[in-house]
Amino acid sequence: MKLIQSLPGMTNKVTEEEVDNFLESKLNLQLATIDEDGYPSIQPLWFLYDKESGKIYISTQKTTRKARNLSKNSDKIYFSIDDENLPYKGVKGRGVARISENLDWNRPIIEKIIVKYLETMDNPLAHMLLENAKKGIQVVIEITPKFFSAWDFGKSM
Repeated sequence: MKLIQSLPGMTNKVTEEEVDNFLESKLNLQLATIDEDGYPSIQPLWFLYDKESGKIYISTQKTTRKARNLSKNSDKIYFSIDDENLPYKGVKGRGVARISENLDWNRPIIEKIIVKYLETMDNPLAHMLLENAKKGIQVVIEITPKFFSAWDFGKSM
């Protein structure tokens, strides 16, 4: 993983292990895509980070703006996950995305995202998301980060 320190000169640098742990949080990922007019579009999303591959997964309906933007321009995305509570910390990065409509591949990822945020599959929202996946409405977006840029103001104290 290429890791850039967002706060140059900080004596206590953010480590890869700290980035991995942070990316397991229940915070939302802010995904920035480019729309058809060349403007950025930023959307908050639930996400799943796979430590082994270094990839980030999100799920959305295939008719959303973010999915449409990515179908036309998947090689220019930016993402940010940050904690607004003191001490401020976060991870951001640039990457490329791939949209999957393959239900067999998508379903376990969607289930992991649901359990991460809802802590159960026994929830009306969970049932709706899985039903949408079965109908081909819900897709998975796989993000391959080019780098992570991390900061932690708690390390400056």
